[in-house]
Amino acid sequence: MKHFKGLVAAGAALMSMTALASAAETANIWVRADGSNFMPQIVEAFNKSHENQIKLDIIPNAELVQKYATSVAGGTAPDGLSLDLIYTPAFAAAGQLEDITDWAKGLPYFKDLSPAHVKTGTYKDRIYGLPFSADSSVLIWNKDLFKKAGLDPDKGPTNWAEIEADAEKVNGLGGDIKGFYFSGACGGCNIFTFTPLVWASGGEILSEDGSKATLTDPKLREAIDFYRGMIAKGLVPEGAQTDNGSNFFAAFAAGNIGIAPSGAFAIGALNTQYKDLDYGVTFLPGKDGGWSSFAGGDNFVFTKGTQKAKVLQEFLDFAYSLEGQTLLASRGSLPVRNDIAKEALKDLDPRYQIAAEAMAKGKTPYSVVFNDIINSANGPWAQMISEVFYGDDVDGAIANAQETMQGIIDGAGK
Repeated sequence: MKHFKGLVAAGAALMSMTALASAAETANIWVRADGSNFMPQIVEAFNKSHENQIKLDIIPNAELVQKYATSVAGGTAPDGLSLDLIYTPAFAAAGQLEDITDWAKGLPYFKDLSPAHVKTGTYKDRIYGLPFSADSSVLIWNKDLFKKAGLDPDKGPTNWAEIEADAEKVNGLGGDIKGFYFSGACGGCNIFTFTPLVWASGGEILSEDGSKATLTDPKLREAIDFYRGMIAKGLVPEGAQTDNGSNFFAAFAAGNIGIAPSGAFAIGALNTQYKDLDYGVTFLPGKDGGWSSFAGGDNFVFTKGTQKAKVLQEFLDFAYSLEGQTLLASRGSLPVRNDIAKEALKDLDPRYQIAAEAMAKGKTPYSVVFNDIINSANGPWAQMISEVFYGDDVDGAIANAQETMQGIIDGAGK
């Protein structure tokens, strides 16, 4: 009898284990190559600690948007993906993403998630994407050059006048040393690092809902003139005029640039690849003070109709835990939960705290045609950028970009 009971118990246990195994599900997710430094690690940690599993595919940056659109049309899309937050409104508007509003708003930490990410993840008051990875734009300065120029190496500039004055001092060191650097022919670089100067001064390039282009805002023209003034004084290397972004980070890393707008990613890159370079990190300031930042990174979205929503929710909940946020931070992605950001970063370089604060209060332009008006090399923003800093007809370039941008926006609404 005892033997029979033992067999029954063993059989029940085996059946229970089989049921658990069969109940476990695997969801397929994609991430752009930029996320390859953190996504494999967070997926591995999740898979080791959960019955449900995640299968990850890494897609080249330039291919992800088109590949995803094609896969959705062909019925072969992944269950979810980590998508550049600027593209979320376009995919939501196209009806390709799952509405996750009720689940998202039910998260106990929902109000603490990066507001810029949540905004871009929202379309017609419904939520289609939540923050996953994050970066922010900041201002960095070379402390050694500041010290040699007689400046306080521990004090970064807090307004435009200070940026220019500090850059002049550093420029005075002569040789191949220059005071300031930016990529003069890179639309993407300048939406990331130049527009915060405008925002911090009270200006805008787009209306809040993305329906109106506002390139004629006087604050934008003031920021353009600020850069033009530094160029005219010879504070910017000549190579900046044709830089399409290839030297966006490398120019400062070479050690002969005093000040440069950059991103939080630079902290990890400088710390690991240029350990002898002593630098500071501060906010991108407005004309008379204050500051702003471009909140970049990815939203996590669910493909419309996925049958693995529960697995994706479980994965996101893990990524939002302190363990998940700490792991992501250690791999270079700023925390997206503001309530635990400091704790997640406490064992890392303290300069990350500045970048995290910048991201938490940062902005992201909202548009269902972001690629067409901002990112495209042939779009109005990129064309304007290539003309206004070094060209002769600033007003004409702005007026043309304003008209073209508004035309694209209006055309998308028809």
